[in-house]
Amino acid sequence: MSLSTGYLLRLMAIEEWRLHSRTFGGRRFALFPVFVAAVAGGTAAFFALADAETGLLVDGLHLVVAALGLQVGTVGLVGRDALEDLLGETTLLLFSARTLPVEPRTLLVAFLVKDVAYYAVLFLLPLTVGLVPLVVMADVAATRLPLLFVTSVGVFAVGVAASFALVGIHTRSRVASALVALGAVAALVVDGGRLLAFTPYGLLSGITPAAVVGSVLSPVALGAVGVGLFRFDRRTPTRTADDRFGTLHRALGAADTQGLLAKSLLDVVRSSGGLWKVVFSQGLVFAVLAVLLAFLPDVVPVRPEPGLTIAGVLALGSFTTYNWLCQFDDTDFYLRYPVELSEVFRAKLLGFCLLALPSGLAFLGAGVLVFGTGTMLVGVAVFAPLCLYVFGVTTYVAGLEPTELLFDTPVFAGFTLAMMVVLIPLVVAAIAFTLAPTGLALGSVAYAALSGVAGIALYRRAGPRWERKALAGTD
Repeated sequence: MSLSTGYLLRLMAIEEWRLHSRTFGGRRFALFPVFVAAVAGGTAAFFALADAETGLLVDGLHLVVAALGLQVGTVGLVGRDALEDLLGETTLLLFSARTLPVEPRTLLVAFLVKDVAYYAVLFLLPLTVGLVPLVVMADVAATRLPLLFVTSVGVFAVGVAASFALVGIHTRSRVASALVALGAVAALVVDGGRLLAFTPYGLLSGITPAAVVGSVLSPVALGAVGVGLFRFDRRTPTRTADDRFGTLHRALGAADTQGLLAKSLLDVVRSSGGLWKVVFSQGLVFAVLAVLLAFLPDVVPVRPEPGLTIAGVLALGSFTTYNWLCQFDDTDFYLRYPVELSEVFRAKLLGFCLLALPSGLAFLGAGVLVFGTGTMLVGVAVFAPLCLYVFGVTTYVAGLEPTELLFDTPVFAGFTLAMMVVLIPLVVAAIAFTLAPTGLALGSVAYAALSGVAGIALYRRAGPRWERKALAGTD
């Protein structure tokens, strides 16, 4: 007997919901789509009140959705280590071909279809609902919202399928997958408009037969490439490692008397991707922003100040570095030992500064070659204090379990609000920078410095707060 695709889809959808709801806040995770719609609605209302170009928001929505699709397409496959790090010994239906009477490629197809349908309901539909203020307050027709939902789902599907196609090629040849990825980026830079016309995004310019055919075939063709090339029998080579803890602990000296910093750094080194993932994640963000700001002005009609923009986005992305430093930690683990949580958070702060700041500053330095010295000096001046603010807020609201708690809707809402309080004024300053360059530069640096001080204050309170909650059993 073999399992039908429809039966697999239903079980995978249930599995996905249980995974998210049990990991990220129980039934409160059901509020997450409401929160997404509220944030999207607030953003749309802001654009309408500012009389900004609504097309910019729509383009940004599709860019975010495509990036989300690329990320989702890898998480169940090459991101298996990350899932294991987060969930422990867990076997998803996707990886159960050896125990279930079903073809592995059928499981893959069901997984891709399930992902597109699940995220369409959980994220993309709320995002589309959040565009309603554009209908009420701007010039967007209500009949356009269903089309925006269709195009966003289509772009998401293209992202998932493209990512999966690269994974499939990667299982055959790493060199080939790198060449294909570079070729795709080059094609987007050289003539992205023509390429996007044959994706679901092209439907926004007109529903023509060519656009419809391209919208249907692009995700199907990419998904077929991934399913056809994916190699299932991959074996991870056995790895051995020297005892580096003692060496690193001694090298850190008085800065790490209890070995907490050495442990945190080794957790990152020994995890999937090692230290390179810190550089790669920041480099990817820098590359995308540099291409958009320097080479694709049509995509960004209102060109913000590059230094402030890149520094702000890199600082916000430094959250992932803290996440990697805590990926094997939880509060209960440290309560078994004679250490205070304040010392643990101090070690995380030192590790965060050692990993996130040098690579981010290096990319800002590289930006001098593209954007000039003046603007990037402003970026360098605001980057470090903004990183400290992101670190302080994250430790205070999420403790040592940032991945789990930031998808707990109330906690995620608090984190988002704290980020908006600091980043929105800087975004406004970046857009209006040419009106008063000197004043806005000095004001931005001063505002970022105050944010850094606030971040340090929150970090100092994080240890006592989470230790108190753990001892009371309310963490």
